Amino acid sequence: MSPRLPADHAGTGPSMPDPLAPDVPAPDAAAPASGPVPLIRVLVVEDEEIPAEAHAEYVRRVPGFAVAGIARTGAEAIKALRAAEKEPADGPDRIDLVLLDMNLPDLHGLDVLRRARGAGLPVDVIAITAVRDVAVVRSALSGGITHYLIKPFTFSAFSTKLTAYAEYRRRLTEQAATTTQTAVDKMFAALRPADVGPLPKGLSADTLGAVADLLKRSPVAVSATEAAEELAMSRITARRYLEYLADQRSAERSPRYGTRGRPELEYRWKG
Repeated sequence: MSPRLPADHAGTGPSMPDPLAPDVPAPDAAAPASGPVPLIRVLVVEDEEIPAEAHAEYVRRVPGFAVAGIARTGAEAIKALRAAEKEPADGPDRIDLVLLDMNLPDLHGLDVLRRARGAGLPVDVIAITAVRDVAVVRSALSGGITHYLIKPFTFSAFSTKLTAYAEYRRRLTEQAATTTQTAVDKMFAALRPADVGPLPKGLSADTLGAVADLLKRSPVAVSATEAAEELAMSRITARRYLEYLADQRSAERSPRYGTRGRPELEYRWKG
């Protein structure tokens, strides 16, 4: 069975299952040309039908991402990647990212990862699996995966990983032909955000991630009312998370004027 490679579409879906010389750019380095950011195309590799469709729907729900296809076996995944390798960097059938399950009917996910790396296939990989074996996690990391997401997980956790990956790609594409240590550090930091420590009682890490992601992708400042509407939560809850991010200096707050009555606070991501 060959992998299905449907054209993606927008939509929402069910709630199913980050030496001492100064950093100075090279004088001849040219900045990359600006333009619209292409969608990040994702191949879902999962043998079970329901999780495969759920993961694909999750991908569609994250802004900036599209489903390139679903592969049910390791062989299908390799075949799809080899076919996509012939596509230009901005081709409509390319594959940028693989969501890879470890337990496939024909190959272990690590074998798929090794074959892809051995063939020099230019694709990033996020492991999405129920496997908690430390040896597997270590092998996956040494094989060059970007993230390791353990099932079961919430959409918020999934979205946080993909949003961090998108930020990593954005910073990478903004670099010129040469880079600096500071720029490299920022790229890696985008993939693995610093641990902010234990959250105050009543705050959830997943919900905090969702609120932070909303601020990151919003081109304008967001109020608690707007965040509540976007994330389907109460205004009071949204304000608690926004205030926490502001207190942690991850977001900046300012009054929004031009409305009746008391000015409402608005929040903007500082990263």
